Amino acid sequence: MLIPLSRQKFEQLIPLVATGAQYKHAWGKFPDFLRRVLISISALASILFIGWLLPIEELRSVRFFLGLFAMTYWLWSPVLEASLQNISYRKNKFAGFLRGRIVDVYITDELIGQEENVNSRGDLVIVENRERKINLEIEDESGFDTRIQASLKREHQAIAPGDTVELMVLSNRSDLSRIVKITDVFLPRNGIWVSDYPYLRRDEFEAVSRRLERDDRPEDGEYQEPRSRQSVNEFEDDDLPRRRVRSDVRDSRPPHSHRKRRPGNLSRRRSTELDEQL
Repeated sequence: MLIPLSRQKFEQLIPLVATGAQYKHAWGKFPDFLRRVLISISALASILFIGWLLPIEELRSVRFFLGLFAMTYWLWSPVLEASLQNISYRKNKFAGFLRGRIVDVYITDELIGQEENVNSRGDLVIVENRERKINLEIEDESGFDTRIQASLKREHQAIAPGDTVELMVLSNRSDLSRIVKITDVFLPRNGIWVSDYPYLRRDEFEAVSRRLERDDRPEDGEYQEPRSRQSVNEFEDDDLPRRRVRSDVRDSRPPHSHRKRRPGNLSRRRSTELDEQL
C-alpha cells in the first residue's frame, strides 16, 4: 500500500530543525565530542591571536561574537549536522506512506573501518573493525521492493519474515513512480524501529500509522467496502493511482541492495536464527 502524503505532513515528519533524537545521534561518542572541543579551542585561540596582532577597535564587537561562536561550536555543531541531514531529505518534492511486508531477514558482518598496527616482531598488521547488521528485504503489493540495513540491536530478535512494515518514501515525481530516498522502518506489530539514523519524528509517524489502521478496520457487525484513497485525503496532495514503482535509493543502502528481487521463493531465516546471533 502506497499513499501520497501532503507537503505539510511531510514537513511535520521531517522538520527543518533537528529533533532531540537526531541531536543525540549527531552528538556521537566521546571521540566525536573531544574532536569538537579541540576545534572550538583552536578556533578561539586563532581569533584571540588575530585580535592581538590587529588591535582594531572597530572590530572589537565582531571579534567578540566570533569568539563566542567558536567557543560554543562543540555544543551547536550537532544541531547543524542533523539539520543539514533533514534539509537534504526535504529537498525532495513528494513523499508517500508505504506499508509492505518483510520477505527475508538476515544478519551480515559489515566492514566499518581498518586500523594498521605493528606487532612485537615489527610486522604490519591490519585490524578490521566489523559490525553486525540486520538486513530486511521489503516488498509491497504495488511491486516496490527494497533492502534496509541497520545496526543489529537486541529487540530485533522479534522480527520475522511476514511482518508488516511501514516507512516513508521520497520522490521527485508526483506519482511516486521513482523512489529516491527512504526513511526509518517501523514494525507496528511490536513497535520496533529499524534505522541507523532517526529521520522521522516517530511520534508523528506512529499517529499517521494508527489513523490509517483505524480507517482500514471495519466496524463491528458491518461489512466495509475496501477503503478508497479519499478516506485519508488529509494526508494527500491529490488522488493518485497505485502503480508499480521503481526504487532509486542509493545513499541509505549499499549499492548491491538495488537489485530486483529474484523470482521464486526467497530463503527465509527463522526468527530463532536471530535469537542465536544476538
